[in-house]
Amino acid sequence: MNSLDLNGKSGIVTGGASGIGFGITQRMLASGAKVAIWDRSVENMNRAEEELNAGDSIRTVQVELTDPSDVKKAADETNEAFGSIEFLVNCAGIAGTNAKVWELEPEQWTSVIDVNLNGVFFCCNAVVPHMLKNKYGRIVNIASIAGKEGNPTASHYSASKAGVIGLTKSLGKELAQEGVIVNTVTPAVIQTPILEQVEQYHIDYMLSKIPMGRFGEVNEAAAMVAWLCSDDCSFTTASVFDLSGGRATY
Repeated sequence: MNSLDLNGKSGIVTGGASGIGFGITQRMLASGAKVAIWDRSVENMNRAEEELNAGDSIRTVQVELTDPSDVKKAADETNEAFGSIEFLVNCAGIAGTNAKVWELEPEQWTSVIDVNLNGVFFCCNAVVPHMLKNKYGRIVNIASIAGKEGNPTASHYSASKAGVIGLTKSLGKELAQEGVIVNTVTPAVIQTPILEQVEQYHIDYMLSKIPMGRFGEVNEAAAMVAWLCSDDCSFTTASVFDLSGGRATY
């Protein structure tokens, strides 16, 4: 593992108790940062905290990301606990069930959009004011290659991630002169528990589109995110970083 200097930095990883979020949390802690994991599941957070064994460098906050008041409360509590918030990684997400648009239950559409897109907005909305006070911040939103290309039988997921890309570009431009940098990462398939929500035929379809012929690894996503949260990322904002093993065409 190449070392990155995140000493003295404190921030948030949503969905940081499992999957890609857990890997990102590990990498941030290893780089010297303090991390607050925001997650729905107290059980998952307790398990993650025990495994990470990072002492005062780790905090856990139960938060419902689809509730803006709950998110604002979590942001204020995190800022008070750490004294500042230097980074926000919006990683929490759900896949939803696979179905064609005309066969998809409206409740499924709404639930995926609420978590994957509205949740990212609520987090940015609540955390950015704290970053503006210090004239410094790094925000990384985890989108998906599906947000660029659209995956069949995953319109809700694809649309939510396309929205995250658009949100990132808008927010990055709004903050370009405020010392706060905003970027997004668009992974292809990465082997995480979220795949348990997805039909096997859909997993096979996504894997067949990757020229490298393999899934991405959690540590590869974590490495990219850690750099995007570092001071070395200083002249890149409102940008989309590919993590698709060659699948992306733009």
